[in-house]
Amino acid sequence: MAVSSATTHDAAAFEVRHVNLKRGGSVVLKDVTARINEGEVVAILGPNGSGKSTLLKAMIGVLPLSGGSAQILGRPSTTRGVHDAIGYVPQMAAFSGNIAASAYETTASGLLTSTRLFTRAPKHKVQQALEFVGLGDLSSRAVTEMSGGQRQRVMIARALVREPRILVLDEPFTGVDAGTQEKISGLIAKLHAKGTTVVVVLHDLDPLRDLITRAIVMDEGRVVHDGPLPHDDPHASASESEDGKHHVNETIDQCLGNEIHP
Repeated sequence: MAVSSATTHDAAAFEVRHVNLKRGGSVVLKDVTARINEGEVVAILGPNGSGKSTLLKAMIGVLPLSGGSAQILGRPSTTRGVHDAIGYVPQMAAFSGNIAASAYETTASGLLTSTRLFTRAPKHKVQQALEFVGLGDLSSRAVTEMSGGQRQRVMIARALVREPRILVLDEPFTGVDAGTQEKISGLIAKLHAKGTTVVVVLHDLDPLRDLITRAIVMDEGRVVHDGPLPHDDPHASASESEDGKHHVNETIDQCLGNEIHP
C-alpha cells in the first residue's frame, strides 16, 4: 500500500499541551504535554488505569478536553476533516464479535469520512487493503466466522483502506495469538518503512520493541517518561532528576508487568 502523501519528520502528527481530562467526575489526564512527529513509531505505555488509552483518544479528538489543547497535523483536533488523515484501530472489545458483514464490507466501511460519503466503495482499494493484511482470499467471509486474529487484521485493513498518514492502534495484541502478533508487527514495520506515523497503546512491549522509536509512559494520568526505550540497559531506572521533576520510578518492563493480561 502506498502512503497517501509524503511525510515531513519535522511536522507534528499529534501535539497536546497542558491537557486535562475528566471522566465520570474523576481527573484522568493531568496537565499532559506530548508531541508525536510524523514518521515515528511511538508506544504509549503504562499500568492499567494510568490514562494511556485516554491520552490516545484525547490526541485523536475522540474525547473532549477539560483543559489544554490538542492538534492533529498542526490543526485543532476539532477541525472538520482533520481526522480523515487517521486510521484508527480500537481495542478488540470495542467492536462486536457479532458483526453481520463480510471482511470486504467491514473494510469498505473505513472509506466513510467526516467530509465524504462513498456511495460505492472503490473495489481496488478495499481489496488492496485486505491483501496487505494477508486476507485477500477471505474478502467474502463473514467476520463472525473468523478467528480473533483475523478479525483484528480486518479492522487494520479497515483503518488502512483510505491510506492514512497516521495509524493509531489501541492494544492491538490483546486476545490474539503469537502468530497474529508477528503478522501485525510485520505490517507495522512495512508501514513505518513507507513513512506512515504509527501510535500504539501497548500492554505487551515485546512484539514491537525493535520498531518503537520512542515511548511515552503514563502513570496516574501523567507522563512520567517520554523518550527512547532502554534498549542498552533495560533494567535502568530513574526517580527524581535535579530539576525536581518525577520521570520514571520503575523500569518500563516493570511498569508493563503491572498490567492484567486477559
